[in-house]
Amino acid sequence: MTPLYYDLHMHSCLSPCGDDDMTPANLVGMAAVKGLDVIALTDHNSCRNCPAAMYHGANYGVTVIPGMELTTEEEVHVVCLFPSLDSALAFDGIVSRRLMPVPNREDIFGKQQIMNERDEVIGTAPNLLINATDISFDEAFSLAASCGGIAYPAHVDKTSTSLLSNLGFVPPESTFTCAEFHDFKNLHRIRREHPYFENCRVICCSDAHYLEDIHEPEYQIYAVSREIPDILAALARPENDRV
Repeated sequence: MTPLYYDLHMHSCLSPCGDDDMTPANLVGMAAVKGLDVIALTDHNSCRNCPAAMYHGANYGVTVIPGMELTTEEEVHVVCLFPSLDSALAFDGIVSRRLMPVPNREDIFGKQQIMNERDEVIGTAPNLLINATDISFDEAFSLAASCGGIAYPAHVDKTSTSLLSNLGFVPPESTFTCAEFHDFKNLHRIRREHPYFENCRVICCSDAHYLEDIHEPEYQIYAVSREIPDILAALARPENDRV
C-alpha cells in the first residue's frame, strides 16, 4: 500500500466564497509546495475548474481528484469525488440542472470564475453556486454513484451545513462508509453520540477557501497506487482507523 498525504476538500475562485487567489494553478502549486500527494477540488455545486486543476496536477506531480461539494435540498454539504474528468463533468451537468436558478450577485456573494490552464478567466457561473439543489441527502449518494463516483458527508463536526447540524442524526437508511471531519479533536465525541461513525473511514480535510488554509502534510491515506480509482476505492472501504 502507498501512503499519500492528502487534502480532499478545497475551493477555487469558482466558488463565490473562494478567494480570488485560489486559481487552479495557485492551489495545485501550493499543494505541491506543502508536500501533498493528492488533493481534490470540490467547488460548490460545480466541477468547472477541475480541467485546469488536473492539468496543473499533472505538471506538479500532484494527483488531483475532480470533485464537488454538493448542497442538498436540506442544505447539507456532501463531498462527491469522481474517477475521471468526464464522469465529474457528467455529474456537473446533472447538478447544474437541479440548482436553484438564482442569479449570482458578485457585489454581495463574490465572483464565480471559470479558468483555463493559463489561469485566464474564460467564463463565469451565472447562477449562485452556494444555493441548495433539489437533490435530497439520501439521493446524493446514488446520484454520484450513477456517474461512477463516491460521496460522503462533509465536515460532520461543523455547526452549520453539515449532516449533524442540519438533520441532527444519521438517517437510518444511510449507506455511506466514509465521513469527513474538519477537526479530529471532535472524532471521539461524535462517535459516542452517533455510533454510525464507528464503522466509517474518517478523514480530515481543510475546506480551504484561501491558499494558506490548505493542509500541511499531516494526514495520510493508504492506497494501492496514486491512481484516482485506487484512491477512491481506499476511501470507500469501511475501516475504523483514521486515514
